[in-house]
Amino acid sequence: MDQRVYDHAETLVDWSARVEEGDNVVVRVDEGAHDLAVAVAEKLGERGANYLTTYISDEVEAAFVQSHDGDFDQDPDFETEMLDRADSVLSLRANRNTTTKASVPGEKRAAYRKSRTGIRARRMDTDWVSTIHPTRALAQQAGMGYREYQDFVYDAVLRDWEELADQMANMKELLDEGSEVRIVKAETDLTMSIEGRTAVNSAASVAYDSHNLPSGEVFTAPYDPEGEVYFDVPMTHDGERIRDVHLTFEDGEVVDWSAETGEAALDAILTTDEGAKRLGELGIGMNRGIDRFTDSILFDEKMGDTIHLAVGRAYSSCLPEGEEGNQSAVHVDMITDVSEDSRMEIDGEVVQRNGTFRWEDGFEE
Repeated sequence: MDQRVYDHAETLVDWSARVEEGDNVVVRVDEGAHDLAVAVAEKLGERGANYLTTYISDEVEAAFVQSHDGDFDQDPDFETEMLDRADSVLSLRANRNTTTKASVPGEKRAAYRKSRTGIRARRMDTDWVSTIHPTRALAQQAGMGYREYQDFVYDAVLRDWEELADQMANMKELLDEGSEVRIVKAETDLTMSIEGRTAVNSAASVAYDSHNLPSGEVFTAPYDPEGEVYFDVPMTHDGERIRDVHLTFEDGEVVDWSAETGEAALDAILTTDEGAKRLGELGIGMNRGIDRFTDSILFDEKMGDTIHLAVGRAYSSCLPEGEEGNQSAVHVDMITDVSEDSRMEIDGEVVQRNGTFRWEDGFEE
């Protein structure tokens, strides 16, 4: 087996999840992640952890949701009890078909997501980490050959995370001290409040309150957005392609929206519930080891020269103690390329222009 698979597993178990002896670890294994699961199990055994594997599959989930009458029951106790006893949940994603869910009606997918809200909350109360194992389907979706895609994934995952964390601390400090963010580019002029919120230095480790591997972003939970924004980076959500999205915000929520492709899928997202029309996240991509778009949100939103906004659920890690923030059954990230003719301001001061941060060489006032 490729040595990089073992290196990936070691990074996941040691740096990302910080697994210790005696920890109860649930490993959610996607249908194409067998090799990574073997390597992870070996590392967990070396650490003296307890482990339980569960199977996740878009094809299996699609079959269930498609055949169901749509009136989904509340969260099953057997799953919540498992998660209540878990210290860590490691999700090894590895799709074999990235469009499996496309045939499932949007309203059924939305109803199923709502029914899983409690399960999701319990999983997120653990030291959870989600990562991706390269498959041929993901390589095809990214427009790469399989070996090329493997190199791309491991370049993004196997990084000096401590060094990157130090770099990203600059952006965290700016967001923590700021009150208002403004993003300006073609077809975009959006302001949002961040006062009282705490940014997360997402350095691919639960020690940084970061839960994705790879990571490489700094994010916070904005509120009261006003203006318009254009997302020019294509995405696939629940197997449906969405691109060229325009959102208009008034009084803190989306009042008008359109998409050149996948508008029905966008409609389904924004009408899931009341919170789906409000922002849950502002994220700034800072992982320059990710050098191209691949139609995978796990990578694309971390890429340098990008900013993403998520409609829906806000992360509690960004909120003051006792404040819930925006609640929703969805959290859907949409990305805009800021590499050219763009700027991001915090309290009127330009902190990023054309993708370059003010502490980097080449920054222009």
